[in-house]
Amino acid sequence: MAEFELTRTLREGAGRDALRADVLHGLTRMPKTLPPKWFYDARGSELFDEITRLPEYYPTRAEREILLSRASGIAAATGARTLIELGSGSSDKTRHLLDAFEGLEAYIPVDVSESALRGAARALRREHPRLAVHALVADFTAPLALPAAPGPRLVAFLGGTIGNLLPAERGEFLASVRAMLSPGDFFLLGTDLVKDERVLVTAYDDAAGVTARFNKNVLSVLNRELGADFDPGTFEHVAVWDKKEEWIEMRLRSLVEQTVKVPALDLAVDFAAGEELRTEVSAKFRQDGVREEVRAAGMRLTHWWTDSQGRFALSLSTVS
Repeated sequence: MAEFELTRTLREGAGRDALRADVLHGLTRMPKTLPPKWFYDARGSELFDEITRLPEYYPTRAEREILLSRASGIAAATGARTLIELGSGSSDKTRHLLDAFEGLEAYIPVDVSESALRGAARALRREHPRLAVHALVADFTAPLALPAAPGPRLVAFLGGTIGNLLPAERGEFLASVRAMLSPGDFFLLGTDLVKDERVLVTAYDDAAGVTARFNKNVLSVLNRELGADFDPGTFEHVAVWDKKEEWIEMRLRSLVEQTVKVPALDLAVDFAAGEELRTEVSAKFRQDGVREEVRAAGMRLTHWWTDSQGRFALSLSTVS
């Protein structure tokens, strides 16, 4: 059995430089912010896996339900010979698609984590020995140079991760997806849907406090990578629903007035008691909104599937 291919498009030190830039930008503005991508060190990934198994956190279960029931329909609608997955991680959910695509020849997972890509690629090659796997170590929010692969191609972006992008960022991202597509290609998008505020807030503020530990873990990342002296015990986890924007915000609220030092950036950051640092936006969607956003990027929504409770959606779009 041939080994998988792996291509690194991130230059050496790109992650470190991006972290420094994001922290310098986010902690010197008002209100203070950090991008959610810095949650996911090894500990953060473990905590998120735990979150997906919590009774309050429905998105993973809802999306899996759709994939299990609709994978054959997705395969029939696209006839894809290549599957490209953005932010693939461990490729766990992808297996439901791979099992349904009888004519699939190539799988191209894209992720910033080389270790996750290697682990997933090895497992998938064992399960699908005829499938060519070409992993890309890359940031999917930047323009991608994809390897040659047979069409039709299906680009998948699952998990509702698009909700972590602000509206302007979503527009840029969807335009970059459109640039990957040729006539006859498709885009499969996972989106969490607007629903009762109580359901949404408890999904991001569980009774066991796992999400709180996940949120605070970003401070440990900054301490380790930048020599910062955050004391996670002086911050509390906050999750709120913004009705106007229709998104959940996760924040860390300073319990005391304090100054945090970040030696790697020669930076001292003042927090007032009660001041909040936004660590994540998680937008929720409606079908008409998704249709309009993909249309603005030059694509046309052709299929819309939800789970049995209407909590989460997978949409399929093609070049308009």
